[in-house]
Amino acid sequence: MAKDAPPRWDRRMQQRLARGEAAALGELYDRFSSLVHSQAHRMLDDQEAADLVTREVFAQIWEDPGAYDPKQGSMRSWVARLTHRRSVQRLRRAETSAYAEEHGEGAVPDPEELERRVRSATAAARADYIVSSMPAPLRRALELAYVHRRDYRQTAADLGVTEDEARRRLRLGLQLLSTANARPLDGFSPPGYGRVR
Repeated sequence: MAKDAPPRWDRRMQQRLARGEAAALGELYDRFSSLVHSQAHRMLDDQEAADLVTREVFAQIWEDPGAYDPKQGSMRSWVARLTHRRSVQRLRRAETSAYAEEHGEGAVPDPEELERRVRSATAAARADYIVSSMPAPLRRALELAYVHRRDYRQTAADLGVTEDEARRRLRLGLQLLSTANARPLDGFSPPGYGRVR
């Protein structure tokens, strides 16, 4: 199999969706709805808006499964990219609407401030995506160190690994997380997927 060929599941899922199999949409929803909802919620900080984005993303997939290009990466990354795009659109509309309510109809927010908020929400969602995508040993090490406030010695003991291994896992996890802020907004894409068009 070619190095950049998509996983078999992704190819089969795209084919099933293209044939209009409702069961395929259900399976896709079961697999990715928590990713979509958590990413949207992280960006929008609004449960109702995250619910709407989740419905919109799966409706878009159902209506146009051919938009998925397996050459660009995994279906998971594509779904995350669709979620990001929908969330950014909703965030911009919400910010513009809130600003107009506060400052009068027709008033628009400062474009630089709006883009700063979008970039901040994007970085937060990207960090969540990276953490949820990283291998469980790295994720667990970061959780112990940063959520439970364990130092690397305590993390090593909790994980049952050497101190050097705990440091390695923490360092690698932090290196992965550091990429959350490294990409500009227009270049956002989850790892393994092409640029936003």
